[in-house]
Amino acid sequence: MRSTILHLRFLFSWFLMPVYFFALAISPNLNGDRLLWSFVIIHLLVYPASNGYNSYFDKDEGSIGGLKNPPPVNRSLFVVAWLLDLVAVGLAWWKVNSIFAVMILLYGLASKAYSHPAMRLKKYPITGWLWVAFFQGVFTFVMCYAGINALPVENLVQPKVLIPGALASLMLLGTYPMTQVYQHAEDAKRGDTTISLKLGVRGTFGLVMGIFSLASVLYAAYFYTFFEWRFAMSFLVALFPVVVFFLIWFYRVWRNEEVANYRNTMWLNFLSATCLNGFFFWLFWETSHINQL
Repeated sequence: MRSTILHLRFLFSWFLMPVYFFALAISPNLNGDRLLWSFVIIHLLVYPASNGYNSYFDKDEGSIGGLKNPPPVNRSLFVVAWLLDLVAVGLAWWKVNSIFAVMILLYGLASKAYSHPAMRLKKYPITGWLWVAFFQGVFTFVMCYAGINALPVENLVQPKVLIPGALASLMLLGTYPMTQVYQHAEDAKRGDTTISLKLGVRGTFGLVMGIFSLASVLYAAYFYTFFEWRFAMSFLVALFPVVVFFLIWFYRVWRNEEVANYRNTMWLNFLSATCLNGFFFWLFWETSHINQL
């Protein structure tokens, strides 16, 4: 069971938490019970289940996100991953509503399609990249919003929800290739041609820099348009440490590709997630007394 618990990578949820806090910050219909249950279901059940399922079929021998030295996987990981998904769907239906439960179910199926040998979308560079950006971005944003607010479907497919969701997907288009940049040998051995493997180390950094620059401008424009100019400026200030780290790392990688390693990738992920989580929680705190929508 120790191997199974490690492969669930509970702490990895910290890297995915900004999407939830972004949805929370613009939510008009807050309720303590829904906040608790939606957070627990997504971060302690759904994400670990996805991590475990992916690990079971990847059987990585090298470092993976949130786990530097992964132990060998066994059948219990497969069973526990499915169990967590089933519990997540049941709790979502019981404690929140049917819409949230259906979205939890769809997310779990999408995650399995990405990893399972029958489909293995991970091995297709463009499809896998877009698949992750969509489901961990706009789909997860709407799912979080649905869990927090428990609103009818028609309230979830409006610009005020889909625009920030699209921004979340754009950020994922930039950040996801960075999680693959140190795994080229492992991915190639399995036959997974990821977007990062296709572009190479330097190409990955170039793509990420371009998308990240565009995302920063569009996020700032969003906060300026729908909130106040101070929120746009605060967003850029919050990202400043991430930009500095990335540019210094990019310079070092250009001179020596070997520094595109697990350690630096995890530091970038941690710094980015911490800055974004902090900003979005501050945004929620600042605007919680105002019905923004």
